[in-house]
This record gives sequence, structure tokens and C-alpha cells, in this order.
Amino acid sequence: MSEEFQRQRADAQGREATSPRTDFRTRDVVNQAIAAIPTLGVQQAAEYLAAMNVPPEVAIRTLIYKGTRRDEP
Repeated sequence: MSEEFQRQRADAQGREATSPRTDFRTRDVVNQAIAAIPTLGVQQAAEYLAAMNVPPEVAIRTLIYKGTRRDEP
């Protein structure tokens, strides 16, 4: 990823977005939603994420920009 993109994704404390993932439940919920897109569509996947209390900014980023997700360590 470009340096500019990394800076945009850095959080409020200045940590890089590539820091280790700590919320594995959200990761699993997002993975389920992404897997369901071919069958259900993006709209229903987004509704599922909202029902599962995934933050809207995470839902948008993961459903629309799937290529920007963190790699597992």
C-alpha cells in the first residue's frame, strides 16, 4: 500500500493500520458477511454487519474496499 494510504488509515494515536488485530470476533463476523455477498448481495451483508454491531466505518471499508483488509500475522 502507498505511504499516503497508510497515513490515512492510521488511527488517532498515530499507530499504523497494520498493527496486530485485536478484535477477532469482528473479523469473523466480517468474514461471514464477505462470504455471503455473492449469495445475498452487499445490501444484506451490510445489514447483517449493522445487526452484529460492527462499526459503520469498518463495515464500509471491508465490504467496499475488500483489498485493504489486514493480513493475518
